[in-house]
Amino acid sequence: MLKITFYHDVLCAWCFLASARLRRIVADVAGDVEVEHRCFALAPTPEAIGRMFGDAERGKAEIMDHWAAAAAHPEGEVIRVEQMRERPFPYPYSMPGLLACKAAEFQQGQAGHWKMFDRVQRAHFIETRNIADFEVLRDCAADSGGLDLARWEQDVHSPEVRQAVEHDLAEARERGITAVPTMIFDDRWQISGAVPEALLRQIIADILAGRDPTQR
Repeated sequence: MLKITFYHDVLCAWCFLASARLRRIVADVAGDVEVEHRCFALAPTPEAIGRMFGDAERGKAEIMDHWAAAAAHPEGEVIRVEQMRERPFPYPYSMPGLLACKAAEFQQGQAGHWKMFDRVQRAHFIETRNIADFEVLRDCAADSGGLDLARWEQDVHSPEVRQAVEHDLAEARERGITAVPTMIFDDRWQISGAVPEALLRQIIADILAGRDPTQR
């Protein structure tokens, strides 16, 4: 069994593409690959975007350029860049969505985390909703399938869930991860950024066959 540790942020357009690619690959090699999801916060606080880019408005404009670059690599659904540009709310920050995913994980394990992550990202990139809004996240939880919403709502506000997210963030720092998506294969090989699906498939095929993926 190949373990892939997948560090991602709900705000990251390249993570949106990476998740779709991983889902297709895992479906094709069913039973041979296990994906473990880890949180990474590009913008951990409401003020983070403004600090990174000088002000929040400039930050949103630059982030939309990243969206446009990702949108040039369609993975089945259109990233709605112009629609998000027109939204009146500030660009969201990471923590509400990460807490939502971790709360789903508390109920349904890694599968629940992945379902919630994909649903929150769909709300962000396709529906262009404000994923820092708790009601939006609650809608995502209701849609993601099988969650006890009362328990999810209790968990998402709990110190235990926040502590679990903070643990992921600390682990990422210890591993020297500074960008997402980042994938670590069997705790040995690490790759970051916009990795094409064909390359991901080759890396996974090499490891499953007992070959060193760095020797090609």
